Amino acid sequence: MFLASSFVDVADLFVKFADEKCAGKTVTFIPTASLVEEVKFYVDAGKKALEERGLIVDELEISTATKEKIVSTIQKNDYVYITGGNTFFLLQELKRTGADKLISEHINSGKMYIGESAGSIVLSCDIEYVKDMDDFTAAPNIGTFSALNMIDFYPVPHHTNFPFKEAVQSIISRYEGKLDLCPISNTEAIVVRGNKFEVWAG
Repeated sequence: MFLASSFVDVADLFVKFADEKCAGKTVTFIPTASLVEEVKFYVDAGKKALEERGLIVDELEISTATKEKIVSTIQKNDYVYITGGNTFFLLQELKRTGADKLISEHINSGKMYIGESAGSIVLSCDIEYVKDMDDFTAAPNIGTFSALNMIDFYPVPHHTNFPFKEAVQSIISRYEGKLDLCPISNTEAIVVRGNKFEVWAG
């Protein structure tokens, strides 16, 4: 798993982490978290960064796709990539469509997962800790905040970066000592192999 704040800033680190020829690999690219956001330049930036490194982007909007389309697209592609945006809306749609369990199964069976901001946070066991960063009212049907539970720490993206600097500080001061937080700036990424993880700097 490769977890970033801003993929475009660490795309070369990803190529290094993948440790294989990325060119020609196919990526299920899920921009769902950005749907409820006004600012979404990072979606195209991430897509372009993948394409510039020779990856083939196959976009999948899970909030409108059929169950069959979600299953077949994730199944046939080499990697799964979830962009940034609103973590609560993203989780709501992942749960509603069953894509949460599907993606977890693929990660467990060894498929490469790339998360960017919300796409990184959603792998933790519960996303309530990012309420200071994202508007949870964007997901009125989320039910609980329990998430994919694929990692046993809590990524905090955009550490020291505008415009999230204050929100990140607020999360850290509230949860430090209570949760195993892992703050990363836009030029850092968390690389996860098995049950070990480390932070790489770009």
